[in-house]
Amino acid sequence: MSTQITGIFGGSFNPIHNGHIAIANAACRSGMIDELWLMVSPQNPLKRNCELMDDEFRLHLAQIATRDYSNIHVSDFEFHLPRPSYTYNTLERLRENYPERQFVIVIGADNWVNFSQWYKAKYLLTHYNFIIYPRKGYTISHKTLPSNVYYLDMPLHNISSTEIRKRIKENKNLSGLVNSDVEKELKSFLSKPQHK
Repeated sequence: MSTQITGIFGGSFNPIHNGHIAIANAACRSGMIDELWLMVSPQNPLKRNCELMDDEFRLHLAQIATRDYSNIHVSDFEFHLPRPSYTYNTLERLRENYPERQFVIVIGADNWVNFSQWYKAKYLLTHYNFIIYPRKGYTISHKTLPSNVYYLDMPLHNISSTEIRKRIKENKNLSGLVNSDVEKELKSFLSKPQHK
C-alpha cells in the first residue's frame, strides 16, 4: 500500500473563513499532498487566548465550511493532547497513531519567518516537509528555502478572523468572507448576551 501524504494545517480558526479554505485547496492542488487535515487547535502557544470561541463550536464551524471538499478533513486530534498544543507534540503523536501516513506541515509566511521560535524547530525541519503560503507583509525568497520547504504560489487572501468577529458584532455584511452557513451559525452564537 502506498504512503498517504497528509498536509497538517493547524490553527485556532476563530472562526474559519474563506481564506483558510482557499489555502487548504491550494495546498491540495500543489501536488505535494494527497489530502489535508485542518487541525483545530484548542490553544496556540504563541497567541493570547482572549476572545477564543468554544473549542467545539470552532470545530463545528470548520466542519460546516469544509463539508463540500472531499480532500479536506477537519480534525479534533489536538483536543485530546496536553496543552499547550505544540506542533512537535502533535506531529509525533500523529506519526505514532498513523504510521502509514507521511505528514507535511502547512504554515503561513509569517510563521515561517518566526520559525526558529517554535518548539523543537530544528527537529521539525529535519523530519518533515513544509508548505508555506503567502501572508501580507512577509516576503519569502524561494532561493533561501531548504529543499524540503515548498512555497505555495497562490493569491494573497487578506481575511482576518478578528475582523470577521468585529463585523458580526457591528452587524456588518460578511459576503465573500465566510461560508453562508458559517455566517448564520456565527451570528446566532455571537448575538447571545455573553458574547456581545
